[in-house]
Amino acid sequence: MDLYGQTSKSIPQKIVIQFFEIILLWLSYWILFQSGGAWVENHLSIHNSVGNFDRRIIIFAFHLIIFIRLTYTMIFILKRKIPWEESVSVPFAFSLYFVGFPLFVLPNSQPIDGLDYFAIAIFVLGCVLNSGGEILRHQWKKKPENKGKIYTQGFFKYSRHINYFGDILWVTAYALMTKNLWSATIPILLFAFFAFYNAPKLDEYLKEKYGKDYEEYAKKTKMLIPFLY
Repeated sequence: MDLYGQTSKSIPQKIVIQFFEIILLWLSYWILFQSGGAWVENHLSIHNSVGNFDRRIIIFAFHLIIFIRLTYTMIFILKRKIPWEESVSVPFAFSLYFVGFPLFVLPNSQPIDGLDYFAIAIFVLGCVLNSGGEILRHQWKKKPENKGKIYTQGFFKYSRHINYFGDILWVTAYALMTKNLWSATIPILLFAFFAFYNAPKLDEYLKEKYGKDYEEYAKKTKMLIPFLY
């Protein structure tokens, strides 16, 4: 967590992350809409359904939205140093979304139904909580009178790490859209990572940085899931 105290533009690392993300987007498109589906069926024994592609189109639209959000965050919001290992680990994690979910959705050609519209709503909510929360916090922190203070407003009134909760929601939306039970492993693993590793470690860093102010905030605000956990 020492990285949170180090500021750097980390331009080479950001370029590497963007490069890998674009490659993953192309790979996803190849699997979903080109010959990649047939290749997967022949070599990985995953059935490639034919017919209704609406579900695949929505999955790829999710990809594009996530890519745009990531790009915006890295260019305009992220100020901390990005180590070189993170420029590899971030694309590796996103490969679970950009490649993993397309593989899970390949066998499914069912028409869009009510559960899918719910998944789209969950996706939108997750994106708003994550990116919206980060943007509001970034704007607040830019004001000189807020220097050295902890941000507890906006969406962060409802959870200390509401941005992580937003991530869990939009990843869950992907899993719901595939209608593949195995895809549930991805949001479950993401929840476990945030709940039992990343959020607690970040709590320790913030408690050390802000002291009693953060302790008071933590007493009245849930760590991850608003009103629950």
